[in-house]
Amino acid sequence: MLKKGDVRLGIAPIAWTNDDMPELGGEIPFEQCIDEMALAGYEGSEVGNKYPRDPEVLKAALEPRGLSIASAWFSAFLTTKPYEETAEAFVKHRDFLNAMGAKVIVVSEQGHSIQGQMDTPLFPNKPVFTDEEWDRLADGLNKLGKLAHEKGMQIVYHHHMGTGVQTMEETARLMESTDEELVSLLLDTGHISFAGGNSLELIERFGHRIKHVHFKDLRAEVEEAVKNENLSFLQAVKRGVFTVPGDGRIDFVPIIEALNKIDYKGWIIVEAEQDPYKAPPLEYAKKAREYIREKAGI
Repeated sequence: MLKKGDVRLGIAPIAWTNDDMPELGGEIPFEQCIDEMALAGYEGSEVGNKYPRDPEVLKAALEPRGLSIASAWFSAFLTTKPYEETAEAFVKHRDFLNAMGAKVIVVSEQGHSIQGQMDTPLFPNKPVFTDEEWDRLADGLNKLGKLAHEKGMQIVYHHHMGTGVQTMEETARLMESTDEELVSLLLDTGHISFAGGNSLELIERFGHRIKHVHFKDLRAEVEEAVKNENLSFLQAVKRGVFTVPGDGRIDFVPIIEALNKIDYKGWIIVEAEQDPYKAPPLEYAKKAREYIREKAGI
């Protein structure tokens, strides 16, 4: 069981509208998304492309529904572009999240990423960084961490399919090559499992650096199809590789116990990008909410 108050439960808007594939829920309005988040029993959200970027406007929409902002994705290009370009965009992103009361900033390196390429097979074509790129990435992340600290915030690195930090080994290398005071970790249960890793091992090795969590489940039959048919990441999502906790192959009970053991404090965000017509967002949001209430006590 997780401790109420120490852990807050939110859900990502990508189940309603996919920012990378507007054909998946592009016509679903922002208001429906946040209405259904609140109706399903969540207290927070990450930020989607349809969310207003004026903090006062966004607060006015969220507060009557009892919702707050946990974080938002930031794309870094530290391996492929001058640091200054990433830093300038990061500061704007940081200041917006700070105005919304968020404490962590989700960062993922998108240099050489294939996650947004519809026709590029995922597993044979994932990027592999050179030693020089690893050095640039680690140095750049440390610098972004310092910028986050200026506002009393923390960056949490998102290991992600289709990027240069996808596998268990790559995630470990990133953690070992960055300053633990400046760079924290986002545990995404779906992405690490899809990459052949293990959430329990990640918690055991780097639990003290985990400051944000995504609960995402996997459909095993779609995982197999991704490998056998050489599907891309976006094709995998369209096929339904991800689903909500309790609806796929991942056993979340040991993960919950491991998070409790390290006394995890922070947000857990349910994130399962799916086709909203095949997986109605409110229905699946409620399914995940009940599962987490039963298994985690929150």
